[in-house]
Amino acid sequence: MKHLLRPALLLTAAALTLGASPPLDWNRVVTRTPQQSTILGNPAAKVKLTTFVSYTCPHCREFELESDAGLKLKYIRSGKVSVEIKHVVRDPIDLTVAMLTNCGLKDRFPLNHSAFMRSQPVWIQTLARSSKAQQARWTTGELPTRTRAIAADFRFYEIMASRGYDRVTVDRCLADGAMAQRLAAGSEAASKLGVDHTPSFAIDGALLYGTDGWSLLQPQIEARM
Repeated sequence: MKHLLRPALLLTAAALTLGASPPLDWNRVVTRTPQQSTILGNPAAKVKLTTFVSYTCPHCREFELESDAGLKLKYIRSGKVSVEIKHVVRDPIDLTVAMLTNCGLKDRFPLNHSAFMRSQPVWIQTLARSSKAQQARWTTGELPTRTRAIAADFRFYEIMASRGYDRVTVDRCLADGAMAQRLAAGSEAASKLGVDHTPSFAIDGALLYGTDGWSLLQPQIEARM
């Protein structure tokens, strides 16, 4: 009788396995907050990491390159760690890029963010080469006038086109005054929390003083898991 039951049990187990849903990859879950920050991964994760970044900050780019694979493959995917990206707007260029990375559907943010961070060494050269007349265009006039001038001078339109955005959509995002206000308010809130440089980090709402990169941050994530 035992020999008759075993094949049946094996078939049942196989059927259950074939019919089971694959585990959720939390990297695919993106949440946009009312404050214009973005949470990558499980919003109810045990460990909630917050990164405070600026797009004109070279060290923020270094952190992006060093941490991206580890965060996604080891931590976010499992659902045990979420990462909230908060913008620190230091200048008009920062503001313009932040508005562009947040342009459109929330699910597009992660790759928009990566595209601007990784291409930073190319487009940031415009800042060093800029004339006083250009800089004046970036800081005077209405918001759409300023942000569109920056987008043109830094060739941000080309970066957005490579991400599948047309000019009309980009200009609409660059004219979004409400978004600009939320980003400015987020920067002010970060300053009040004690963020005085980028990148900065917090875990479960507590700012990590003296932690300025992946090599120091990773052990602290591990310790809380």
